[in-house]
Amino acid sequence: MDRIPFGVSHFDSVVGGGAPSGTVVLLVGEPGAGAREFMYTSATMNAVAHVDPELFGLHYGDLHDDARLPENVHYLSFTDGEENLYREMSYVLDDDLVRAAADQISVRDFSPEYFQLSPVPREWYLGETTTLQDLGGREERASVLTALGRHLNAHAPGNLVVIDSITDLLAAISDEMTWNDIAMLLRGLGKAAHRWDGLVLAYASREALARTELGHLIDAADGTLQFEWESGGSKRARTMVVQEFRGVLSQIERENIVRFETEIHEGGFDVSDVRKIR
Repeated sequence: MDRIPFGVSHFDSVVGGGAPSGTVVLLVGEPGAGAREFMYTSATMNAVAHVDPELFGLHYGDLHDDARLPENVHYLSFTDGEENLYREMSYVLDDDLVRAAADQISVRDFSPEYFQLSPVPREWYLGETTTLQDLGGREERASVLTALGRHLNAHAPGNLVVIDSITDLLAAISDEMTWNDIAMLLRGLGKAAHRWDGLVLAYASREALARTELGHLIDAADGTLQFEWESGGSKRARTMVVQEFRGVLSQIERENIVRFETEIHEGGFDVSDVRKIR
């Protein structure tokens, strides 16, 4: 089975090249624990591998024999556009990597659909003053979930898709969108991803989810990576825990590795130690 690299060098080497193609991976993070940095690194490294193999090799190394690069990288956000995304990436990754990746990452900003029924002024998320006539009537504008589904149908096959973030949708819950709609979206996404034969990474903030809600999302995804702070003495360390990952978890359990120590450097997020710290 082909593996699509996460773009996180040492982790990819441990799991045989990356995630099995056709999977949805949920990234669940405590604030600042590394989930968002993992997401940025995955998008950037997979993009750079296409446009600048030398730079990719410098920061990542060689691809695993079973790894297959996604054809394209798509980054989907409900609240941010390209400019803000690349600014955030530059806080994490070397500027050369971000510049090289920028032309290869397709960013889709769903702000118009996300904020359309909210009291937020349109110029805040559209960048200019608009009228109802410019945007069309409410019935003519797709809901954010409908727009997301259409975009995924068109762009997910064979590609890496990063969804930032599932928990942003919680703020949009209303008479027109319920928690059940969000949970069913992820279940449907898991089914469709097997046909798309790419890789979908979906970020969720741990603090925004109740235990039952998190359980529903974990159950719907093919795999879950949880990013946590671990305290020991006077130090705090970022760790990544692999959970419920079909095609991956059994492999690392044989080595008695489930929890990884992590670090963030100019090449982005990485596993700092693959010691057996279960």
